[in-house]
Amino acid sequence: MWDIPPPVLAGSAGLLGGIVLGYAARMGDFCTLNAIESATYGGDQRRARLWGVVLGVAIITLFVAEAMGFALITQSPYHMIAFNPLAAILGGLLFGYGMALAGNCGFGALVRLGGGDLRSFLIVMMMAVSGFITLAGPLSPLRVALFPQVDAETPQGFAHAFSAMTGLSPLLMAIPVGLGLIGVGLAHPHLREAPRTIAWGVVVGLSIAFAFIATSILRIGTFDAVPVEGFTFTAPLGRTILYLMTSSAGGLNFAVGTVVGVVVGAALAAFWRRRFRWEACEDPRELGRQVAGACLMGVGGVIAVGCSVGQGASAMATLAYSAPLVFVCIVAGALFGLRQLLRGFQSA
Repeated sequence: MWDIPPPVLAGSAGLLGGIVLGYAARMGDFCTLNAIESATYGGDQRRARLWGVVLGVAIITLFVAEAMGFALITQSPYHMIAFNPLAAILGGLLFGYGMALAGNCGFGALVRLGGGDLRSFLIVMMMAVSGFITLAGPLSPLRVALFPQVDAETPQGFAHAFSAMTGLSPLLMAIPVGLGLIGVGLAHPHLREAPRTIAWGVVVGLSIAFAFIATSILRIGTFDAVPVEGFTFTAPLGRTILYLMTSSAGGLNFAVGTVVGVVVGAALAAFWRRRFRWEACEDPRELGRQVAGACLMGVGGVIAVGCSVGQGASAMATLAYSAPLVFVCIVAGALFGLRQLLRGFQSA
């Protein structure tokens, strides 16, 4: 197996995981912004509560895998980069506000693109460009000066801090947290009445854990040639575009595979549900708003070291310090943006 080049192994694992994640998200209507909108303005908490199931399953699965030696949680970027609260707050707010303006996050745009929504293609492209401008382009020196990424001396996570203080396994903290989140999700009666939605939420949670497990196994098997990482959809968008055009920017890797996989998986689900249809933007104001939102998401996602999925799901699955703060700021930014849009519609 290990005779296959590491980039091909990593890209294949990302493609497989991305297909499952994209398919499950499309079938289960798993979307960050829709969950916020439904809970705030629609009086429907099912999508928001589904996050509890997703996160609970991901946390328990990932930490059980770590206890069994199949996951290297502490070697993921969320634990190897020192927690920067200022970057988490500002990056999260920018991303959340941009998500409201664009009408989707990067992951949601990929899922909708798989269903034929060409507006989402524009969001993906602008987010990719603005993210890379911030990561490695003209804005990179300013980002590094304001939000330096320092190597952490200890794992940057609650469960591993608990383990360091008590000498007990991180699993002993992760299990109750995971079960508690699942309990919060299933406490909502309307969600319990939707077993298929719950099932797809479980699949999404398993997919989140799979990313870390697969890259951990590959890291061990390839003698550290493959980094440990989870699903995230800010910088990987730019890397995918560069790879498809030039095979550069690191070439084929896990992140590139996940981006392509999510689109493929979402397209398969859209065709299966007979909901694939081409859509385009007809309102210039909407187009401008989406472009601005995508640019803000690209900048914010790079500053926060993750998007609504990268921090809200992947980092949260590792119980990283940054995850709750970034996620709360993303929600706050999205709520501010949605209220601003709502007032604009009412006055129009």
